[in-house]
This record gives sequence, structure tokens and C-alpha cells, in this order.
Amino acid sequence: MASEVLADVRAPSLFVVGGDDTQVLELNREAREQLTSENDHHVVEGAGHRFEGEGELEEVADVAADWFADHVE
Repeated sequence: MASEVLADVRAPSLFVVGGDDTQVLELNREAREQLTSENDHHVVEGAGHRFEGEGELEEVADVAADWFADHVE
């Protein structure tokens, strides 16, 4: 459903995905191609869909916090 409106998104977007989550990696790649707004991605190497491994969720939080600090006023 979201793919129908991705070209209308104007806000910067961050995609964070686990490196072992190949299905979501592909969906994120396709979504980023449709976005006309600024977007970035970060791959947590070795992580699956739920970021359950040691330090994975912390990496997600750190990347998101840094990204938001740069993009939200």
C-alpha cells in the first residue's frame, strides 16, 4: 500500500534493516528508489528482522538518534 504514495513523501526518511533480513532489504531498496525526498539507510550486519542479537538493537537506537539529531530541528 505504501508504494502507491512513496513519491509523495517529502520528509527525510531513514531505513534501518538487518543484514540477514533479505526480504526487507529488497523492499527497502525498492522503496528508496521511489522516494524523491532525502533518504538514507543503515544495515545492521548479521541482524535479522527483530534485531535480537547482542548489541543489534543498541546499534539501531544509536543510528536513529544520530540521524534524528541531524534531521530534526
